[in-house]
Amino acid sequence: MNGLELFSLKGKVALITGGAHGLGMAVAIGLGQAGATIVVNGTSQEKLDKCVSEYAEHGIKVHTYKFDVRDEETVQKYIAIIEKEVGPIDILVNNAGIIKRIPAMEMSVNDWQAVIDTDLTAPFIMSKAVFKSMKERGGGKIINMCSMMSELGRDTVSAYAAAKGGLKMLTKNLATEWARYNIQVNGIGPGYFATSQTAPIRVNGHPFNEFIIKRTPAMRWGNPEDLAGSAIFLASHASDFVTGHILYVDGGILASLGKASNEE
Repeated sequence: MNGLELFSLKGKVALITGGAHGLGMAVAIGLGQAGATIVVNGTSQEKLDKCVSEYAEHGIKVHTYKFDVRDEETVQKYIAIIEKEVGPIDILVNNAGIIKRIPAMEMSVNDWQAVIDTDLTAPFIMSKAVFKSMKERGGGKIINMCSMMSELGRDTVSAYAAAKGGLKMLTKNLATEWARYNIQVNGIGPGYFATSQTAPIRVNGHPFNEFIIKRTPAMRWGNPEDLAGSAIFLASHASDFVTGHILYVDGGILASLGKASNEE
C-alpha cells in the first residue's frame, strides 16, 4: 500500500452524527472527498433535507436519517436500517452535541443532564451499536469530537466541559478494550472555528474576536476545512496503530500559555 492509498477511504461507509451542518458537515465532506460513502444523522428533518444539496455542491451524495442518538433502542434500530440500506459502518464520527452556557450555580439538573446525555452518553450508545459489526468484520474506526474543554475550564460551560472531559476518557477506555479487535478509537479536539454560529463574535473590534486571535499562536480562527485532514487520517489505514489519542486541532492554543497584554 503506497502513501496515498493509506489515506484512501474508497469503499468505506462513514456515519457522522449531527453531520447536517457546521463542523460535522466539514468533517463529513472531507471523508466523502477521500472516497467514503457518507451517512449523516440529525433530529431536524428540515436541516437534513437542506444538507443534501449542500453536500451535492461538493460532489457528494449523502444518505440522511432522522433519529435521536440519546435513545439506545432507536439507535440500534437505525444502525440496522443503515447497514441494510447503505452498508456496514466502517467509520463512526460521534459529532452530535449541545452546549448550555449557564453559570454552575444557576444551572438546573435537567439542563446539566441534557448536556451529559447528548455529549457523553450518546457517543457511548452509538459506539456500542456499531461495535459488534466492526468486530465481526475485523475492525473499524471511531472518532469522538472532543474539545479544548476536555482539557481546560471556562466560565458558564461546566456541564459541557464535564461531558467533553468524560468523552476524552471514554475514548481512551474504549480504545483500550477494543484495540484487540482492530478497532481504533480516537478523538479530535477542535479549537475555535469560523462557523455560522461564531459569525456574530468574529467581527473586527469584538472583544472575543480579539481575544481568540491573540490567544491562538496561529493568530486566526480555524476554518472548518482545517478539520478534514485530521479526520481523514484517523478514519484511514494511516492510523491503524494509533488509538486512544486526542488530536487537538487548535492552532496551538493548548501548547501556549498565551501572550501578555503588552506583547505583539
